[in-house]
Amino acid sequence: MSEDLAPATTAAGTTDLRERAEAALRALVGRDDARLREDQWTAVEALVAHRRRALVVERTGWGKSAVYFVATALLRAGAAGRPPAGPTVIVSPLLALMRDQIAAAARAGIRAVTINSANVTEWGQVHAAIAAGEVDVLLCSPERLNNPAFRDEVLPRLAASAGLVVVDEAHCISDWGHDFRPDYRRIRTLLGDLPEGIPVLATTATANARVSADVAEQLGVGRHEEGVLVLRGSLDRPSLHLGVLALPDQPSRVAWLSGQLGRWSGSGIVYTLTVAAAQGVAEQLREAGHEVRAYTGQTDTAEREQLEADLKENRVKALVATSALGMGFDKPDLAFVVHLGAPSSPIAYYQQVGRAGRGVDRADVVLLPGAEDQDIWDYFGSMAFPPEGSVRETLTALAEGGTMSTARLETQVDLRRNRLETMLKVLDVDGAVRRVRGGWESTGTQWVYDAERYARVAETRTAEQQAMVDYQRLPAGGCRMAYLRAQLDDPDLTDGWRCGRCDLCGGLALEADVDADAVRQARAALDRPGIEISARRQWPTGMDAIGLDLKGKIGDAERAETGRALARLDGLGWSVPLRALLEPAHESAPGEHSVDDGARPVDSGRSADGAAGQAAGGRDGLLPTSLRQPVAEVLRDWAPALRRGDGSSGVDGVVMIASAGRPQLVEHLAKGVAHLLGAPLVGAVGPDPDRPAGRHDVNSAQRLAGVQRRLRPELSDAALAGLPGRTVVLVDDFTDSGWTLTVAARLLRRAGAAAVYPFTLAQR
Repeated sequence: MSEDLAPATTAAGTTDLRERAEAALRALVGRDDARLREDQWTAVEALVAHRRRALVVERTGWGKSAVYFVATALLRAGAAGRPPAGPTVIVSPLLALMRDQIAAAARAGIRAVTINSANVTEWGQVHAAIAAGEVDVLLCSPERLNNPAFRDEVLPRLAASAGLVVVDEAHCISDWGHDFRPDYRRIRTLLGDLPEGIPVLATTATANARVSADVAEQLGVGRHEEGVLVLRGSLDRPSLHLGVLALPDQPSRVAWLSGQLGRWSGSGIVYTLTVAAAQGVAEQLREAGHEVRAYTGQTDTAEREQLEADLKENRVKALVATSALGMGFDKPDLAFVVHLGAPSSPIAYYQQVGRAGRGVDRADVVLLPGAEDQDIWDYFGSMAFPPEGSVRETLTALAEGGTMSTARLETQVDLRRNRLETMLKVLDVDGAVRRVRGGWESTGTQWVYDAERYARVAETRTAEQQAMVDYQRLPAGGCRMAYLRAQLDDPDLTDGWRCGRCDLCGGLALEADVDADAVRQARAALDRPGIEISARRQWPTGMDAIGLDLKGKIGDAERAETGRALARLDGLGWSVPLRALLEPAHESAPGEHSVDDGARPVDSGRSADGAAGQAAGGRDGLLPTSLRQPVAEVLRDWAPALRRGDGSSGVDGVVMIASAGRPQLVEHLAKGVAHLLGAPLVGAVGPDPDRPAGRHDVNSAQRLAGVQRRLRPELSDAALAGLPGRTVVLVDDFTDSGWTLTVAARLLRRAGAAAVYPFTLAQR
């Protein structure tokens, strides 16, 4: 034992330190009877007295945040015979958690501030407060670690002066974790650069043995002879009553949920797998009289804060949410969590249900799996690290072109924006590229494509998906909590243990009967057709780099009007038959990315968003009879908005977008639209047969380039002569990026059309 640790390790010193630690805990939680758990004290002592690195894997609600706030209070005040330490730096991916923790810290007299994407205007003030020594805790998002100014100017000062570094939700470090985030990999570099003697704490509630070992190994970088202290506790949640209920379809699931909400006391969370599902289910439940709201990655930050407050204060019965409302949301009396569709792994599921029952004796947790779940998981899998050819193409573009923004780089490689950004973050951490002001640059460092590693990760994901299916199919005599604890390698789980609380152990009875009228109402809501299609208003950046003079805003005289579609492809109701019609079987999944960033499934059957391409999937033929009536309903509801001031029809003609993939379907649809609107079908906008079809799995700029170079008007001389001043409805089977409709509308507007209104069967 080194001499400078001796004062903290005497019996008197240890007693004094624990008394001070528990006094800090009482101030933090506002209770005079608060005491540290033994593992909490072990972690605090290791951090404060011995300046060690520790990994704490404990269930949600155990008190992991208390460990680092108590340690911060002691370190800042001076403890264990040492002078006052610098501020604590907490890396957390969770805005909700940051807001809660700043409030908790303030109650204990700890001055906490945050730097994240939601408070950009405050960054200057925060940096000044840190420099002035006025900050005890800085919470920052992992994305900040990759910001050039923060990484090069702020982070080195923090690393040199920090009193404690905390990595919250540490499973995100590991690419074996269910929620791996590339930005978190930079933490390894941060830890390796820390001066000797700065303690480090990593915390998570969702790490099995493989992930724990990986995280501990990454924590141990540098000179740490004592190794990493790993504390793993029981993951049983005595308040949770788990159950699975298989119902025949989505209307039945929504109807069951609507009936059940009135029986539960308190409030809760209803999780869905897609943005469209969250919005649609919330609307249905409100129509049924329930006070619920949708919460997704597309929800504005200010509105998110309000929705979180509404749930905490029980002003809403439930938030219908995607995974955007996950780790870090703190409501101890959350009474229920329902999943309409299963997450892709038991570990991810355990993390989400862990929001419930933290401060109450009982919380019901119900999974209502859907037939579409596997398709959504497959879509998530399609977002894996790109193939080597795409990576090499990116590295070559940067090496030859110098510094490039992501938008300009998009024009050089065939990757969608979200996959490109994820790949660049990984390459940055690996040292092959570097993020700088103005974009990205090549470092010239040789880079090796680790195909074996990526394959192992993919295999792990497949195994986790099967484990989630197995959870749903546990036989009588099994135990759902025991299964989840086993999946997380709970060290306290014993053979034959049963929770006594789940639907298999007799602690939860789920009634499968659903009111027939409620099912009919839910189905009618799902069957209501019609959504708006918003016109593109801005060209992508950097189109001049690929020889196209398209930049800035799309002028009013060249832009499409707001259009209509029958439904979204990633939704429910009419989305189901539309997916069957338009998508190949292996790409039929709707989807929302795990970080909820607007990622979408890849195209199918069309190149460049509908500009006539190869028939990669779906089927051609006449519009199915089942879809004709809803199309007519959408057009009937839309018609008043298209009328002229004198009440006459405002549509002078219909133009279709010719398709090589589904020519019969598009022509039949266009003729039907023309008939219902009482206007002639005057021609088409179609592909130049001398130009090859572009790829369908490319980014926005590349898709626009393919469409712009290939599309041309196919109208007779008489139709072109009669076009000026006319209003046109532009018909296509579906729209994804929107560039086909944008370019086609621009062609028609430049030929003289006064207005162009798009109409499609579906929108991605």
